[in-house]
Order: sequence, then structure tokens, then C-alpha cells
Amino acid sequence: MAIKQTVTGQKKKSPRISLKVKWAVTVGVGIFVTFVTFSMILYGAMRQILLNQERRTVTDTLSTVVQRLSPVSGDLTIAQVVPRLEGTTASDQPSLPAPSESRERIFSDSVIQKLAQADVSVSVFSRDRTNIFQSRDTPITLGKVHGTEVQESHIGDFNGLVGTAPIYSATNSNLIGYVQVTNKLTAFHATMHEITLLIVGLSFAAVLISILIGYILATRFLKPIRLITNAIDVVNEEPESTVRIPALKRNDELGDLVLEFNGMLYRIQRYIDQQGEFVQDVSHELRTPVAILEGHLQLLNRWGKDDPEVLDESLKASLQEITRMKSLIQEMLDLTRADQVDVQFPNAVVDVHKTVQQVVADFRMIHPDFTFTLDDDLEKTTYVRMYRNHLEQVMIILMDNAVKYSTTRKEIHVSMAQSSGDGVALAVQDFGEGIAEADRHRVFNRFYRVDKARSREKGGNGLGLSIAQQLIESYHGQIEVDSALGHGSIFRIDLPTITEAKAKALKAQEEAKQAAAPKSGTTIKSNL
Repeated sequence: MAIKQTVTGQKKKSPRISLKVKWAVTVGVGIFVTFVTFSMILYGAMRQILLNQERRTVTDTLSTVVQRLSPVSGDLTIAQVVPRLEGTTASDQPSLPAPSESRERIFSDSVIQKLAQADVSVSVFSRDRTNIFQSRDTPITLGKVHGTEVQESHIGDFNGLVGTAPIYSATNSNLIGYVQVTNKLTAFHATMHEITLLIVGLSFAAVLISILIGYILATRFLKPIRLITNAIDVVNEEPESTVRIPALKRNDELGDLVLEFNGMLYRIQRYIDQQGEFVQDVSHELRTPVAILEGHLQLLNRWGKDDPEVLDESLKASLQEITRMKSLIQEMLDLTRADQVDVQFPNAVVDVHKTVQQVVADFRMIHPDFTFTLDDDLEKTTYVRMYRNHLEQVMIILMDNAVKYSTTRKEIHVSMAQSSGDGVALAVQDFGEGIAEADRHRVFNRFYRVDKARSREKGGNGLGLSIAQQLIESYHGQIEVDSALGHGSIFRIDLPTITEAKAKALKAQEEAKQAAAPKSGTTIKSNL
């Protein structure tokens, strides 16, 4: 039962749809909706323009008929209507024409011929609403007339415009009849039908073309992503692979993405190489003290129990190696934590001037046989966004190395000055052994020593400069070395500075953070 519940409880995985298809469909639908929207707007505008033209035709016809019949003083009769619409008078027309003949002659007049089109029908009614003239058959009967009006009407097969107007006598202003003009809008409906078919056809074509364009664009734009995916697959199968994405000849976000991805692969490769070197160096560094401890313990186990001299020598050597192992482990921990300073100390601020002065003063006290010169060119208090202990540690590492590798000239120069950019420049110079050009670019590597035998005699595990570099770079600074073999070395540091207002704000944030933090009876100190 439990197995059944587990199986039925799993969600069915949705089918995978390629991003290329999604992009093509999205672009296609977007273009299609845009096209249809503009088409509907254009369709409505064209319909309104054409309909207004037909309305004007009906209105002009009404006005012309009313103008022709308004000179009549009495009620309208067919004898008065036909001659006036034909453009003749009663005296000129001795006998009334037949209805079919009047319908033909009505269009001989220039005005009526222009207005009375094939879809237009003109009907004239007397004052008692009797139809006394009709140019064409129409299913529309005369309704209530409140003035000149033109309205759309749909009755049976008729779907067009109906215009009505009362006729007043120009002589006495009495109502003498009504006129009604109908327009079937045959040409209008045919035109709109053709436009509708054209829009529908173009819409289908727009769908196909937009999807095709979307697919082509998706293929082009997603090419870098496909290359990145392929590179990831290769790296997953072979982590130490040197595969890289070819640089794109395009200056956009995807080009930047490829550059950043290649940079990430280079960093990962460097970390993998460093990890391998780190493991090899640690195993090599620990192998010697472990072997020494093992040898002395075996010696004690065999003869040292009864020989005080052997016991004393073995214990001293073992303690010395344990001390060196503790130092090595501590430095390894420091190096590991050095890349987490942005998380551990986000609001740390240090006064460079005071910190460097304090370190130099401490070394003058520890090494009275050395001459320490401090060149302070800082004109004002200089703040750096950095934990104070870390700056002290970097300066101690550099000055301790300067002391260790000094020869006959026991002199150390320390300088502080504003850098060319918005930063502070520090330098520590010694006049000792120096570093060969071949070794200069490797002095910051972990466990690297220029002369391993002499370095071991002077103490240290070869991690100091690696820790210094990691700390400086973690605070967005730079450290470099200039050296000449036999003439000493100069280690230069460049750190970005912040304003006094920014420093005060960061200090306030740190104080507020510490005040809000829960108090504990145990205080934990950082090893850095």
C-alpha cells in the first residue's frame, strides 16, 4: 500500500518543450496579435470612412430633393413632383408621363443623375404620408419624421441607410410633404467583404511568416546557449577538460554571457589545478613531520624508555614538529577563510595610517637590530573597507618576510601614499636576497619557496604570501612584487579607499548589527 501511495503521489513530469519552439511560438503569436490589432483598427477606420461617404450621398440627395420641391406652396402632388425632379415646369410638360418614363427621365437631370446611384432610391410623400413618387422599389415604409435624419437599417434583405426629411414650403413655411432616400450600400458591403477576405488571408500569411521569423531568430539567438550547454556536458563528463566556447563576433548580452562563462571555466580549471597542487603540497609538507614523529616514537619505544638523553632529545624534536604542524594547519585555515571576508566582515572599516604605523612600531620593538623607515605621504586620514586585523596580518607577513630574507643590510622601508586612482598605495622594501625573475610569478603560490632548504631553516610553510594575496584580492585590491636577485624586493599593495562619510555609515551599521546580535557567554575569536 505504501509503495502504491508513493508511486501515485509522484507528479507526472510535463513534456519537454524546446526553448526554441517556445520562442518561435511566442514571437509568432506576438506578431500575429499585433497584426490583427492593427488590421482591426484599419478595418474599422476604412468602414467608418466609406460609411460616412455613403451618408453624405444620402444627405446630399435629401437636400437636393427638398430644395427642388420647396417652391411648391400647397400639398405635393405627382404633377408637381415629377417635373421639378426632372428639371422642367408644369407649363413645359403638357401631359404627365407614365411612371416608367418618369423614372427614366429623373436621371437625365445633372444633379439627380449624380446623386441617384443604382443603390439609391428616392421616395416622395404627400403631407398625409401618401407615396406620390418612388424612383425605385424599396421595402422601407415611411416612419416618424422629426427632422432630417440618416440611420442604418436592417429589414429583411435590406441592409443599408435610410434618410428622411420633411418638406416645407418656401413661400408660407407650411409642411407640404416628406422625402425618403434609401441606400442599399451594395458597393459598400462588397468592398468591406473584399477587405475582410484580404485581412483573413494576410492574417494566415502573417502567422506563418511570424513563426518562421521567430524560429530563425530563436535559432540565431539561442546558438550561444546551445554552445554553453554542450560545454557544460563536456565538463560534466570530464571535469579537467579544456573545452571553451568560441568567442562570438557580437557586442551584446549573449556575447557578454559567453565571455563570462569562459571566464568561469578558466577559474574552475584554475581552482582544480590549485586543489591538486594544494593536496600534493599538504601531503608533502605533512609527510616529513609525521615521519619524524614516527621515527622518534619508535626510538622511544625501543631504547628511550631507559635512556634519559634519548628521551629528552626525542621529546624536544617531537614537540618541535608538532608546533610546526600546528602552524601549518593554522595557516591552511587562514588561507581557507581568506576568501570569505566579504561575508564575515561586510561593514569592516580600517584607518590605514594608524594600522601601518602600529605594525611598524611593533617591528621596531621586536627587531631592534633593524632600521625601519616609514615614508608617510598621506595628507589626511585614509579609510579602507577592510577588517583591521586582516590589514595587520598582511603587513606582518610582508615585513616578516623582509626581515627573514634580509642579508647584511638590515634596513626595511615602508611607504604610504595616495595611488594614481581612487585608492591608497602601500609598499614594503627590503635589501636582501631578492627573487629571480623565473620565480617572481610563483612566490604567491601555496607552499612555494624560492630556496626550500634555506626557507625551512628560517621557519614558515610557504603560505604567508598566498594568504596576503587572497586577503588583498578579497577586498578588491592588488598586490605585486618587483625584485632583483641579490638586491632585495619591493611588495606593493593598492587598495580602494572610501570617504569619511561612508566609513562613519559603515561603522554605524556594524555597531547596530552588534547591538542587535544576541549576547552569549562565550566569545569566539576569528583566527584571522
